[in-house]
Amino acid sequence: MKKIIMICFSLAVTIFIIPGCSKKKGCTDSASNNYDKYAEVDDGSCTYKGCTDSAANNYDKNAQVDNGSCTYTAGEGGNVTIVAFPKHHGMFIVSDSLYLDSAFVKFNATNSPGTTAGAYDKIVVGVAGEDHVHIEGLKRGKYFIFMTGYDSSISQRLTGGIPYEITQKSGEIDLDVPVTE
Repeated sequence: MKKIIMICFSLAVTIFIIPGCSKKKGCTDSASNNYDKYAEVDDGSCTYKGCTDSAANNYDKNAQVDNGSCTYTAGEGGNVTIVAFPKHHGMFIVSDSLYLDSAFVKFNATNSPGTTAGAYDKIVVGVAGEDHVHIEGLKRGKYFIFMTGYDSSISQRLTGGIPYEITQKSGEIDLDVPVTE
């Protein structure tokens, strides 16, 4: 009888206690996006969110999932063209041969640096008869675009500007820039 009890006890330990001693595997790093608070043994499955674009200022070599946080240094040397349209009360302003539309561009800015040309990093003068100015060779990043033009219907000089962030690597972007007297 003692042998039967001992065999039953050994069997119970084998079935119920030994499997209960195994530790739960999973991601044990609380900084990861798939952290398992019940995991006791790290199984190497942790993944991290962050900026995955190696061209960005804040590239995170450990990130496997892009979280949209990438930032870029704006400037020249890229493959993006902004086609800037000065608009006055919803109407496009056509560049006058005596007063050409112009675009003033400030790199890495979201606010106007002012209205003097010296405050800007790039100046592009439009072509007479066109209702836009091509700002070529830009990289991803934040810009402030300031424009001047002349509305011949009211014989007034117009100015205005807006912040704009380029998020694409290449291509052309049409951008309406509101201007007023």
